[in-house]
Amino acid sequence: MSEISTKPYLLRAIYEWCTDNGYTPYLAAAVDAQTRVPREFVKNGEIVLNISFTATSGLKMENDVISFNARFGGVSREIVVPVDNVVAIYARENGQGMAFEVSSTPARDDEVQAEEDVSKGPALSAVPSGNEDSAASAENPGPDDNNDPPKKGGRPTLTRIK
Repeated sequence: MSEISTKPYLLRAIYEWCTDNGYTPYLAAAVDAQTRVPREFVKNGEIVLNISFTATSGLKMENDVISFNARFGGVSREIVVPVDNVVAIYARENGQGMAFEVSSTPARDDEVQAEEDVSKGPALSAVPSGNEDSAASAENPGPDDNNDPPKKGGRPTLTRIK
């Protein structure tokens, strides 16, 4: 008999920790053909869902799938997320939680990918040279190199480090 992954158990544990401490559990998931979510809320092939008791109805966190009903724009929708697609679960209020690696990169709906393109591997793209005019660099600033600590307050964010 094959061993069950620890991932669904960790998801349930973090969910319980969030609710026990009065936090709002959020679930970040990669979207593919097996994921049933409102596509209009998918950004960059991922969606973030509020899975708190007050935001969901009939939440089931099983070993292979997470399913529930939730309202989007006042309309009740059935949500189904395979556990393998879960990227992270965390508390909205402080960003504490756990991130996971997704076994394969799901195809985004807005990309048309042929089977032969998938097997070619990563594609390369041009990087703009350093002599671009200052207006272009002001529109697309580079990384923040000022080493200032993050400002307190505001909405916490989850940072994935690979």
